[in-house]
Amino acid sequence: MVVPFPYRDQATDKVRPAVVLSSPRHMQGTGVCYLAMVTSAANPRWPGDVPVSNLRGAGLPAPSVVRPAKIMTLNDSRIAKRLGALPKADPSHVVAAVRVFLAH
Repeated sequence: MVVPFPYRDQATDKVRPAVVLSSPRHMQGTGVCYLAMVTSAANPRWPGDVPVSNLRGAGLPAPSVVRPAKIMTLNDSRIAKRLGALPKADPSHVVAAVRVFLAH
């Protein structure tokens, strides 16, 4: 997905890729989705970053990581564009990393 993602140190959002963490059932029932930021792998690493193992399948143009330390909720009507999907192995790594952040 490509969505307007907020920054804690700026008053504006930046349109960027994100990974949907919500189930389709949750999104249909609430109209809200939980998202994790996707950023360039060239940026400094953060704890919990999960490399995207198949860029083409995910619809990303450059090496990227999912950043579970930066999650947000968004009304699904604000999704700007749908990209590809993460390979089967990546979502379980992302969810495990999100759980670590939410447990602390």
